[in-house]
Amino acid sequence: MFKRARNPNNIPGIYNYCDRWCERCTFTERCLNYDGDEKRYSEKDNNEFWEDIKKVFEETKEMLQYIAEKEGIDLDKLPTDPEVEKKSEQRRENAKNHELSKMAKQYVDIVKAWFDSNNDILQEKENTFNQQIKIGVKQEAIEKAVKKINDSIEVIRWYQHQIYVKLMRALSNDDDLFDIEPDDEYQSDADGSAKVGLLGIDRSIAAWGQLQNQFHEQSDKIIDILVLLEKLRRNTETHFPKARSFVRPGFDE
Repeated sequence: MFKRARNPNNIPGIYNYCDRWCERCTFTERCLNYDGDEKRYSEKDNNEFWEDIKKVFEETKEMLQYIAEKEGIDLDKLPTDPEVEKKSEQRRENAKNHELSKMAKQYVDIVKAWFDSNNDILQEKENTFNQQIKIGVKQEAIEKAVKKINDSIEVIRWYQHQIYVKLMRALSNDDDLFDIEPDDEYQSDADGSAKVGLLGIDRSIAAWGQLQNQFHEQSDKIIDILVLLEKLRRNTETHFPKARSFVRPGFDE
């Protein structure tokens, strides 16, 4: 451990604002917390994976904007926060009662409910792919579709609980919530945690967009999930306006 800690190649503090997904990270060789025995995808696979997620996120955002305008859904509406007591020992309780954490917790429950009720649909999709292979559909095309579904589920499940955890940490350490005036040059831990939460939201939106393309019969339910995520994304950006500009060691430098 001491030998690894003295490695000049390490990026100090890079592990403080990451999503703990080491096998999908391209900075593992420069991270003190990384265990070299863990499974890891190749750099090429990871770059392709995140580029694909980024592209679908942008496409899904445009679709959500169109649906919101058509259905009269106000994605920018931020619920009124309750008055928060200033006592530091009550920070976590206050953060737990904040509308952002409530929405994030609601997302956790909705994801669980969707997967619990759609095991049959996932099995049916697998059977459909097997039938397509039997009738001569190119296996390469099937494998590509299967990979998209598996990757999407992996992303959704990875960030399902983490979004709530990161937003809870951000709210618990939010200086503005407790009328504390930070230094202008100070990078708030709340903003850093909120940024990791926002990245999880972005990637989850993209992953649900991928699933919507594969499960058209679930389109309405998935759109409901996407609307919730988009509201959570916008409200988080409103509450933490500096979060996106937070510079995470290594990742944003």
